[in-house]
Amino acid sequence: MSYTRLTIEEREKIHLQINEGKSNRDIAFSLGRSHSTICREIHRFRTRFEYSPSKAHQLANKASLSKGRKSIKESRPELLNDVFLKLLEDYSPEQISKNFKIENADEPLKWISHETIYKYIYATPKGELKKLMIAHLRSIRKDRSQCHQRRGGISDATPISERPAEVDSRQVPGHWEGDLIIGKNHKSALGTLVERKTRLTILVPVKGKDAKTVREAFAEVFSEIDSEFKKSMTYDRGVEMAEHKILTQQTGVKVYFADPSSPWQRGTNENTNGLIRQYFPKGTDFSKVTLKDIKFAQDRLNNRPRKVLNWSTPLKELKKLTAALKN
Repeated sequence: MSYTRLTIEEREKIHLQINEGKSNRDIAFSLGRSHSTICREIHRFRTRFEYSPSKAHQLANKASLSKGRKSIKESRPELLNDVFLKLLEDYSPEQISKNFKIENADEPLKWISHETIYKYIYATPKGELKKLMIAHLRSIRKDRSQCHQRRGGISDATPISERPAEVDSRQVPGHWEGDLIIGKNHKSALGTLVERKTRLTILVPVKGKDAKTVREAFAEVFSEIDSEFKKSMTYDRGVEMAEHKILTQQTGVKVYFADPSSPWQRGTNENTNGLIRQYFPKGTDFSKVTLKDIKFAQDRLNNRPRKVLNWSTPLKELKKLTAALKN
């Protein structure tokens, strides 16, 4: 039986069933497709945040049309050389991409997407050149399903699919996303909380990564937050949140759990963790980081203008909401 490419209608059904929490095998069965076809489709076209059927269809068609074409490395080696020089100047791949398009507005052959730059870096054979390029990246892309050795069963976990619609809309304050940033040799950690509406960030010092220690640290933070601003927290499947029911009893904060290996469901927290790494790079031993340093980084993040807030700051947005609630 010959293979036929997925249609846009099939891709829309894949998108719907992913959001419903269906497994790849269930999706394959419902579409009459092989399990490997669905796995390959989702692996190829799901971005950090979601699987977009229209974008997947567009990219698939583009890939089909471009079969047999030379790679950028073969056809435009001078462009990759320019990319390398910009990396040495500490430009991020996205900054390089935007800069090239602005500087060469009338020369599309000098354009390159940030995704292509990442692929170029990680496709480079192991050696000093690859080490040098990676050393100049602000953050390292990796599959978080392999991070921290934190995956495991969470008893009585309420899935993100049951989270109220008001959380998704970001219209109501008090809904948080939480995580742990893991330190050097996986022996220390720093808790992070980000409020979805204002993007306010709270850094949570933790003395260990076990469930009891993490629960106590988060509970202490939530105990200092006004009730209007603590309604829910969305977390990943990290076993350090195993005592979520006790946390809810202590603080009134309902905990929802993202689907396994789905960091885009907590995109606000994921993006903020990248910003935090500016102050605490990979390899930081958090047991040696002072409270003063943590407070400094937190203040910097909350007083930084954000594009998503129309160049306001998280702290200013929090103050506006607080004033509105008092009136």
